[in-house]
Amino acid sequence: MARRRSNMVVFMVLVAAALLQSSKAQTTHVVGDALGWVVPPGGSIAYRTWASRQTFRVGDTLVFNFTTGNHNVAEVRRGDFSSCNTNSPISISTAGPATIPLNSSGEHYYICTFPGHCGLGQMLAINVSAASSSPAPQPAMPPPVATPAPATPPPAATPSPAASPPMSTPPPTPSPVATPVPVPSPASGPMIYVVGDSLGWTVPPGGPIAYQTWAFNKNFRVGDTLVFNFTTGTHDVAEVRKAAFEPCNTTAPISTITAGPARITLTAPGEHFYICTFPSHCSLGQKLAINVTGTAAAPAPSGSSPTPSGSATPSSPSPIGSLSPPPPPPGNSAPSVAVATLPLTILSIAIAFLY
Repeated sequence: MARRRSNMVVFMVLVAAALLQSSKAQTTHVVGDALGWVVPPGGSIAYRTWASRQTFRVGDTLVFNFTTGNHNVAEVRRGDFSSCNTNSPISISTAGPATIPLNSSGEHYYICTFPGHCGLGQMLAINVSAASSSPAPQPAMPPPVATPAPATPPPAATPSPAASPPMSTPPPTPSPVATPVPVPSPASGPMIYVVGDSLGWTVPPGGPIAYQTWAFNKNFRVGDTLVFNFTTGTHDVAEVRKAAFEPCNTTAPISTITAGPARITLTAPGEHFYICTFPSHCSLGQKLAINVTGTAAAPAPSGSSPTPSGSATPSSPSPIGSLSPPPPPPGNSAPSVAVATLPLTILSIAIAFLY
């Protein structure tokens, strides 16, 4: 019996160790995903956006996909990262793809040392946490400070009945509470967004991540304008429905503009989808999806004045003190009353003769 219990304990320890090992499974992060390690369109936001969606832990691996001779990857210190200083890197890998294990926690910085590449956005900053660490707990809230209760004023002296008869004191009228008036925030004017910034509207290197990163964190509102910069005859811009966006279906667009640059004003809230209908351009990444917030202004009907919501038209009250008799009933109601009182008059005359 004791041997069986010992075997059970050993088995449970092995299971716990296996579960612990599986919880520490390493993750391989392909930097930039399909974009790879290149000079990104739109600047360094491409790799900042990619890193913001990852969780890096000690034991994970970074894979930098690049063509040997066109790029490299160097780990640098924080001060050199912000200034793109390539003079004294911590380490450098010149053959692609480069695989770099994350052996220590903390901040790590990577750049390409080819002239101008780092300044154009080929740079990556990540924060690596310990393998078994969990998110740090938030600081506890300080205990509330006890507020002393206000001193209760002594009761007012009540005059005796002999001195003066008691008088009923009306309850005090509560002072009105001032309701704060909300101050509207100043409305910003319509914005003009140049799609892709310096990249323009073209077949982007690395696929659709170029325009995904460009639109990331932008706040598109009704009234804003999109500017698609392209050369007429080489591209166009078509707004399509969501079902046609993913498969790059160009057969039934909502609208198409063939002359560049194209300016499109956002007139309705919700999701909007744009593609280039030239062969293969959309499937190679020339596509943009955005979400527009705000409300489209509806014109007021002409000749009608707005009526406040929920207000009722007050009826004209009768003057106080003027009690006018009710108006006579309409139609032939007066003759009917006279006919109805005629038998009563005749009966009164007959009684008078009898007495």
